[in-house]
Amino acid sequence: MLQCSINPDRASVSQPIPMTQPPYQPATVAAHCFLDSHLTPGARPALPAELAHHLGRVLRLRDGALLSLFDGHGRCWLGRLQLDGRGGASAELLQPLDHHTESPLRVILGQGLSSGDRMDLTVQKSVELGVAGIVPLATARAVLKLSGERAERRRQHWQRVAIAACEQCRRSVVPPIAEVDTLGAWLAGLPADAPKWFLCAHQGQRLAELPRPKAEHVSYLLAGPEGGFEPAERERIVAAGFVPVRLGPRVLRTETAAMAALAALQTLWGDF
Repeated sequence: MLQCSINPDRASVSQPIPMTQPPYQPATVAAHCFLDSHLTPGARPALPAELAHHLGRVLRLRDGALLSLFDGHGRCWLGRLQLDGRGGASAELLQPLDHHTESPLRVILGQGLSSGDRMDLTVQKSVELGVAGIVPLATARAVLKLSGERAERRRQHWQRVAIAACEQCRRSVVPPIAEVDTLGAWLAGLPADAPKWFLCAHQGQRLAELPRPKAEHVSYLLAGPEGGFEPAERERIVAAGFVPVRLGPRVLRTETAAMAALAALQTLWGDF
């Protein structure tokens, strides 16, 4: 799942980089890679075996290729790949990067559990579209049922999907994937004054009709599973302060609805 994005034009860069170079641009590096480590100036952290294999054998980067390395919390460094000739690799940290790709619109997605690869797709594309976090929700009509160790394994898998999506879209903050929660418990824990919207197939306001959320607020978007919400669930959702919104006259699949809504929200109030 360590699936770094690659810039083919920079895959074999090995010349020294001047420390007085112009401001960092994504095109100056061959790959953007997550490293779960404390990054400090001059350090030469060893890269995990899976990442080293991916860079050296899959992307076929050469010794000296330039990388951007991020820790998932917004810190990003320019690094130089160092291959040891035995399949291992490390990175020489050259300088911190001013690498800001986070949207001013902070949206937490509550997503009803979906089956198959639909949940993977929702996580991947939501991260690419700038979501701030995702909460998988157990709902009445959800086909996928998760609990205990199985639920935690799936959460960890979705977190890896989120990391890979950050590598691809060059984000440096990895949105957290929360533990699987019940709809009722999640609703009960939300702040009363936060903007909240839930997606409905046939009723509700258009997104363009909603008031702009205040900059300091985290907003919440709720999307149902394949079968939607039960009537009793919809009543609880509205009682928790969620405003029903619709995405046109067409009925969207669960994996499409959240992506379409996030893209529209970014266009209205984010950084699109």
